Amino acid sequence: MKKALMIVSVLFVAVISTACINNIAVQELNNKAAEFMQKGDYESAMNRLQASLDLDSTMYETYYNLGVAAISAKKYDKAVEALEGGIKVKPDYADFYYSLGVAQSEWADEINESALQKLEDETVNAENVNETNVVMESDKRADAVEAKNKAKELKKSAVDNLSKYLEMNNKVEDRETIEALIEECESFINDEDKEASPKAEE
Repeated sequence: MKKALMIVSVLFVAVISTACINNIAVQELNNKAAEFMQKGDYESAMNRLQASLDLDSTMYETYYNLGVAAISAKKYDKAVEALEGGIKVKPDYADFYYSLGVAQSEWADEINESALQKLEDETVNAENVNETNVVMESDKRADAVEAKNKAKELKKSAVDNLSKYLEMNNKVEDRETIEALIEECESFINDEDKEASPKAEE
């Protein structure tokens, strides 16, 4: 996560210097977004960056900065959308894959925690279940299982993107940290597979 935030300042400089010279509005929006990012106002930065993309959707730096701002704001769906959009514009920019993997992994953790909380709430409420609640509780369980499956798919995508980042970038200073994140994602996937196994056999 520190790497993603560190890179964002470099990219804002690039956006400022390479922004469409004849499009002052885009340059102004990116400058304002950089200011908001420095202040920790990620929502305002995201709004400016999205407006910038609406005016000029060819600047890969803006997609990247929007993705990093969204990760910082814990808006992982928006981060994934922005970073995937940037990959379409510049697929050879390795840092897209790193930040996308981080966003997917953190989003999966958030989804999984929410699913576990729902299952925990269901267990607590099970003692007071009447016939009307049985269907509702069953629906909650199905929603939780669906959420856990979504989290697992996000972790798989995170592994793919983080691995691609390492392949594209041989001289990564924090390789061990990224490899540890990949291992954590793989461990999550394996745990989910083991948990689902007995249910599949029943």
